[in-house]
Amino acid sequence: MSEERSAEMKHLVEFIAKSIVDDPTEVWVSESTHGRDVHIGLSVAEEDMGRVIGRNGRVANAMRVLLRVAAARKGVRANLDIE
Repeated sequence: MSEERSAEMKHLVEFIAKSIVDDPTEVWVSESTHGRDVHIGLSVAEEDMGRVIGRNGRVANAMRVLLRVAAARKGVRANLDIE
């Protein structure tokens, strides 16, 4: 898989996270690829963790769904881990 594809997914997660947190400078997104699998790690400030996860995990699940849709359009699988 090309690095360009995984970079697009990384930027998608970064954009969403920075849009919903109070302190966008504390948003860190990492990526790793293993064949056709892309693993995205998201880290935010402790104060913003509740915003990223949402009530009953709704925001986090919505981010995961968007990421999976973007990955499916690229022909890969993607997972999001919130650290």
